[in-house]
Amino acid sequence: MIEINLKPGAKRQTAKSGPAFAGLKSQFADLTSGVKDPWAIAAGVACVAVALGLGGLYLRTGAQRAALEPQIEEARAEQRRYQGFLREKRRAESVRDSILVQIGTIASVDGNRYVWPHILDEVQSALPEMTWLTQLAQIGGGNMTEVVAETGEAAVPTMPVVRITGRTGDLQRYTAFLRQLEASPWIENVLPVQAKTIVDGNRALTEFIIQATFSQADSSHVRTVPILESVVEE
Repeated sequence: MIEINLKPGAKRQTAKSGPAFAGLKSQFADLTSGVKDPWAIAAGVACVAVALGLGGLYLRTGAQRAALEPQIEEARAEQRRYQGFLREKRRAESVRDSILVQIGTIASVDGNRYVWPHILDEVQSALPEMTWLTQLAQIGGGNMTEVVAETGEAAVPTMPVVRITGRTGDLQRYTAFLRQLEASPWIENVLPVQAKTIVDGNRALTEFIIQATFSQADSSHVRTVPILESVVEE
């Protein structure tokens, strides 16, 4: 350190040499002597510790977030694929439900359309020789596709009930006709209503009335034939 004497004739006073850190020690002593409350010191230390802890936690959280970012992106992509799969599934279910409704409507119409062909075929197959029919009519049932107008709901389906009127020259053929009708998978509740002897052209005949109900046979008695479609190219 350079000192300049501005007063002529005055002797320069040399500073006493001492320890290099003597002034720093005294300044620190003055600083600590001004703080006499130990709780203030503890609060300051706690604030510094909290600041250091928060800083370390922030750095560690940032590192963990950076490490988890690829997994988050992969999970988001997986969610988008799953959402697409759900949309396709709902669309397929909607199409399936629509097809099932159409199939049910077609099956209902198709099943009712062949009721009388089945009845006529089964009656004709069960009819013995020397036996003929004079009347075959429906007397009840048959609301298989009826819809109740008030509620819009389908009515409980009931099978057609038919009355068969005919004649035969032999009473045994009449009983055989009853047995064969009962054995049919498409006919049930066969009930002999009346059987009496009449004279027609000097011949004694048995005139009978039979009541029966149409029954839907199971799939083992149903024969299906594929429909062939021909395409003609011009």
